[in-house]
Amino acid sequence: MDQDPRQPEPAEPPVQPEPVGAEAQPEPLEAQLERARADAQKYLANWQRAEADFQNYKRRTEQERDENRRFALASLIINLLPILDDFERAFGSLDARLAGLTWFDGMRLIYRKLQMILDNAGVSVIQAEGQQFDPRYHEAVMHAEGEEGKVLAEVQRGYKLHDRVLRPAMVIVGKGKEQEEEKPTEGEDNRGK
Repeated sequence: MDQDPRQPEPAEPPVQPEPVGAEAQPEPLEAQLERARADAQKYLANWQRAEADFQNYKRRTEQERDENRRFALASLIINLLPILDDFERAFGSLDARLAGLTWFDGMRLIYRKLQMILDNAGVSVIQAEGQQFDPRYHEAVMHAEGEEGKVLAEVQRGYKLHDRVLRPAMVIVGKGKEQEEEKPTEGEDNRGK
């Protein structure tokens, strides 16, 4: 049978309050207290985890900000390095008799200022000549007779910004002594060669 929707639904029987007894009360209170303690411990652990995560996040963002600050000018510095190379090539090719001229002294002053700006930004020259070849800092452009694995000469200077390589040094690396030409074995004729 369908019930008429206009008629109210029958009410549920009223819940009878539990009789208040001395022994019945402490158990539910103790259980509630234990549940509240467990919840409090859970909330405390979650809060501590969230606090630790936030501290880690702050530390990571600060490190990223510091690194961005340190290397923000890297692309500008990389573009200035060829100018520094040009100055060095120009000074190497000029006649020593020009050293006293004012325009020459002015060029040298500009070069020193550029070097000082780069030094203050944290740029340093990668040491190459006489060092053991290290592919992290050196780029071998040629091999020549000399002590094996040693940098014999520097073709182009390399530079670092703090601890990061901006441009590796282009170097000539020793390949060891040339072996004497192989002597022909007995019975071979050298005339045909």
